[in-house]
Amino acid sequence: MKTKLDKDERKIEQSADSYRSISKGERVKLEGMLDKIRKTRNVNIRISETVLEQLKRRSQEEGIPYQTLISSILYKFVTDRLVDEKTIRRSMQLLSSTR
Repeated sequence: MKTKLDKDERKIEQSADSYRSISKGERVKLEGMLDKIRKTRNVNIRISETVLEQLKRRSQEEGIPYQTLISSILYKFVTDRLVDEKTIRRSMQLLSSTR
C-alpha cells in the first residue's frame, strides 16, 4: 500500500537533500531554546465577564481552547505580530484613494 503524503510532508521530503547535521554545541543551544519555549506558568488575571464570554465564543469559532487563544493573542502582542484588521483596511483604502 502506498502512503499519500500531505502538502507539508511532501515539502519535508523535497528538502531532505538540504539537511545538514549540527554540532553538539549547536544542538545543546537549540534544545535549551526549545525547553524555554515549552515551559509555561500559570497566571491569574481579572477579566470582565463580557470579555471572557467573547473570548470563549471566539475560541469555539477558531476550534481551540479559550486559554490557548488568550496565550496566542498575548504571544502575538509581545512579538509585534498582533494585527488590527480595521487599521489595515483603513490604510489600504487610503492607499488606493491616492492613486
